Amino acid sequence: MINFTKKEEKKIPEVNIGLVGHVDHGKTSLTQALTGKWADTHSEELKRGITIRLGYADATFYYCKKCDAYCATKKCQKCFGDCEPARAVSFVDAPGHEALMATVLSGASLMDGAILVIAADEKCPQLQTAEHLKALDVVGIRKIVIVQNKIDLASEEEAIKHYNDIKNFVKGTVAENAPIIPMSAVHNSNIDLLLRAIEETIPTPERDLNKDPKFYIARSFDINKPGTDVSDLKGGIVGGSLTEGKIKLNDEIEIVPGTKIGEEWTSLKTKVTGIVQAGMQLKEATPGGLVALQTELDPALTRGDGLSGNLAGYTGKLPAPAYKIKFKVNLFDYVIGAAGHQKVEHIKTNEILMLTLGIAKTVGVVLSGGETVETKLKIPLCVEKGDKLAISKQVGSRWHLIGWGSIIL
Repeated sequence: MINFTKKEEKKIPEVNIGLVGHVDHGKTSLTQALTGKWADTHSEELKRGITIRLGYADATFYYCKKCDAYCATKKCQKCFGDCEPARAVSFVDAPGHEALMATVLSGASLMDGAILVIAADEKCPQLQTAEHLKALDVVGIRKIVIVQNKIDLASEEEAIKHYNDIKNFVKGTVAENAPIIPMSAVHNSNIDLLLRAIEETIPTPERDLNKDPKFYIARSFDINKPGTDVSDLKGGIVGGSLTEGKIKLNDEIEIVPGTKIGEEWTSLKTKVTGIVQAGMQLKEATPGGLVALQTELDPALTRGDGLSGNLAGYTGKLPAPAYKIKFKVNLFDYVIGAAGHQKVEHIKTNEILMLTLGIAKTVGVVLSGGETVETKLKIPLCVEKGDKLAISKQVGSRWHLIGWGSIIL
């Protein structure tokens, strides 16, 4: 049973920080150093057997008054005295380069800041480093900390030159004034400096909890064991992130676009019967970190991520599902992730596109191409004017990112 008298020792994550960087530059090692967990076990362990694997890893930052230093553990690494919990954060990671790019481009509202990881033992910039920085620049994520990782694999002269290469690389970009922290994640060196940089650069944003809630559903599942008696069945679980407002226990919520019945999509209305965040059962959910909501929904609807990509909030307060959308197109010069630096061609009528909005994905047929594109969607999206979409096109046998769009209503 959770001891709520010690709630101050178990903080609720206040911000979501994206982890970006070129492959093998040390994101996994860095996350392990910050959270104490390996990347393949990062998940929110939730009471009653609820587990959500979303690429979220929670970490609590601690502060030692005696040393004026931040630590990733309760014991200070300098004086070995006890530290006080300062703040909890969630690190957001998307598996795969293009998945991460799509998440950054379309889901900026899910991220309050970002850590750009650049390895000191490779030339700067690498291709994906440049692409990820471009994505941060495009969506306006301005609270950025740069980690010059693997400093142990470079000589002092190489490290200084590489540091200057980073400064030149980010000049004129959204990360021009971002702090650069040289460190070795595998040796836990300069973790205290990184934590201080995060605390000073990526503060907890002011949240308007009086706004109507907007909850992005990333996972959904059934926690009932096979053979459970009908009278003992528990309602379906939806897990994800609240970006604004708050959801309270016993609130009535609507999930859109919902589920498909025949040829039409129908929203789902249900009641919140349980809230779990940071391993604790709570009476209300607030923005920051991963949240699991137990509902009165038939678990058959939530089984196997059946509601992933949906939006939840108060009934009648969410954007209506759109079956056709218009958006202004911003294309990249080259297809992301495709071999041979293939140039991106203009979008043409009747082409098939994959569109990512936040964590929702759908396929659309282009009704009219050009600088402004109109598409008919296979799965409707709940959009508002100005929302950003990641645009992917099939090149060869795979979907590849070719640009982003801004919704026009």
